[in-house]
Amino acid sequence: MAARGRRAAALLVAIVTAVGAGSVSSCTSATVDQIDYAVDGGLITYNTTSVVGAASAAPQAFSRTLTGFGYHGPDGQILTDHDFGSISVVGRAPLVLDYQIADAAVYSDGKPITCDDLVLAWAAQSGRFPGFDAASRGGYLDIDHIECRPGQKKARVSFFPDRSIVDYEELFTATSMMPSHVIGDKLGVNTTEVLLGAVGPADDVIAKIAETWNTIWQLDRGADLRYFPSSGPYKIDSVLDGGAVVLVANDQWWGAKPVTKRITVWPQSADIADRVSKRVVEVVDVATGSAGSLITPDDYLIGNTPSGGIEQLIFAPAGPLSEIPARRAVALCTPRDVIAADAGAPLVNSRLNTAMDDAFDQAENVPEAGQFAHADPNAARDALGGKPLTVRIGYRGPNTRLAAVVGAITSSCAPAGITVNEVASDGIGPQSLREGQIDVLLASTGGSTGSGSTGSSAMDAYELFSGNGNNLSGYHNDQIDGIISALAVTADPTELVRLLGESAPVLWADMPTLPLYRQQRTLLSSKKTYGVVANPTRWGAGWNMDRWALQQ
Repeated sequence: MAARGRRAAALLVAIVTAVGAGSVSSCTSATVDQIDYAVDGGLITYNTTSVVGAASAAPQAFSRTLTGFGYHGPDGQILTDHDFGSISVVGRAPLVLDYQIADAAVYSDGKPITCDDLVLAWAAQSGRFPGFDAASRGGYLDIDHIECRPGQKKARVSFFPDRSIVDYEELFTATSMMPSHVIGDKLGVNTTEVLLGAVGPADDVIAKIAETWNTIWQLDRGADLRYFPSSGPYKIDSVLDGGAVVLVANDQWWGAKPVTKRITVWPQSADIADRVSKRVVEVVDVATGSAGSLITPDDYLIGNTPSGGIEQLIFAPAGPLSEIPARRAVALCTPRDVIAADAGAPLVNSRLNTAMDDAFDQAENVPEAGQFAHADPNAARDALGGKPLTVRIGYRGPNTRLAAVVGAITSSCAPAGITVNEVASDGIGPQSLREGQIDVLLASTGGSTGSGSTGSSAMDAYELFSGNGNNLSGYHNDQIDGIISALAVTADPTELVRLLGESAPVLWADMPTLPLYRQQRTLLSSKKTYGVVANPTRWGAGWNMDRWALQQ
């Protein structure tokens, strides 16, 4: 839904971006070839469509390294990437789309970008094939089949009848497609022939493809960069100790050359404020308050904006919070109003809607939400029948804002007999919840440290769809699945509001997650750095990093 209301602005944004790029190039004849860019998550994988990748800072880092048919602009809207290719609507009932990849499109290793990459992206994210640890099936599970001749640059994508996805432009966008030839070369197979069934029964081969897709793009100091080709203006040059990734201009890129030749992306760390004060980082894109009070030097600009992500408590599917009464007890003693006020953000009751639109926000403000607005330790104790409860709340740290949230919950829940143990480290994330290391993950949409939002409320809603990778609470409810499915194919605002209103009482009763507030974002940049623009989606300010320029 968020993307639907903003497509009309796409042309204007494109014009502004082009004009801005032109003005930068004309007034910065003396530019620096290196920009340092700090983000608020880890850089642990190149594969941003995996569960851990989508929740990491990889989208912020690689939106101009792994390109697609579109990318998310400054309002979260989809902008067509004409350098990469084009999409044509062939049919509406059912929805049929033709994808044409640019003839000049080639990976940084010299291999052509082909329809095989679309097939792999669909296979990994559709849920059709077991073993792929993909974050979301939103939109991809509605694709009936893809017509692709291996090695060709054209694909026809046909959706199931009555599954005309409104936000179909969210599919096959920047960072959603990985280089299929890397897996094919590694395994000695044609991935498209295997996945489309042209080579007969191939369950064992598909399992190997899935396992390779899950693991081959892990980023570490010893990563074999032959497996990390780029389809964008930048490519990975190296991975530094501490997890920073160095991007350099891709000499195989067929579009406009990046303004700055080298960008080093620094993952979340405890020294962001120190880096800013020493002026050794030019761009900082983090959740507001996560790095403490950032003191802005005179030669820097700072701005705070709301994101499309909802900061929330995500309850584990097993352990002490596997039962509804325990989850409701924690929710009852959580001071949501105080937490939101401290974050400088309004309290939100939204789970299926991330659109920053008052009409849609109100749809989930049902009476059932009222009892969870303020802390009520007595009600929490009653929900537990007077029994004590110990829970581990984890988050990726260091993070000053989330530490304060856990502190508030700890103090408020103690009178209810609920003991909260804080678990914070740079290794905490979706996998921690899955493996039972923590009982609650404090994070944004999809378990992300950053915004986490796809830019589309309909797609974001899939984090509570049965079997979805980023459905970290393991929630299953047939009614909610039906509502989420309906949201994806509904454009009528009245019907959208009705569906959201219908979902809310069910979700407040089952309590798979507890929404707290809309994550606010802080973008800080040197006054000598031009072209840096905030973005409310998971891709953040990195959406146009190839247009950034730093004056001497």
